[in-house]
Amino acid sequence: MSVPILKQGDILIASIQSALSDQDLVELRDQLADRVGRLRARGVVIDVTALDVLDSFATRTIRGIAYTATLRGAATVVVGVQPEVAFAMVQLGLGLDGIATALDLEEGLALLHAGKVERALRK
Repeated sequence: MSVPILKQGDILIASIQSALSDQDLVELRDQLADRVGRLRARGVVIDVTALDVLDSFATRTIRGIAYTATLRGAATVVVGVQPEVAFAMVQLGLGLDGIATALDLEEGLALLHAGKVERALRK
């Protein structure tokens, strides 16, 4: 299942609507890496609101997407991590170390527009 990637100004928004296979996650990574450069995006939002689980591969891949986007000049924010998902991630020792997170799309876009994400990653 492909993930829709929308462009809003200079920000790309990838909204994951359902659980993805490992192959789908790899395709998302490759598509975002390509589009960041091709569309000259300065920000990426990965919306995981619809997910009720983030396993270790998905977490690593999302972290990899964020690091790749940063190396290509775009800050990344992961939005919409549900409370149950956050609890499970903590229990499993999974994290999004160094990746900015926000409660929802609106807050994530505000962080990117304010330039607060890039400053947070440099610390």
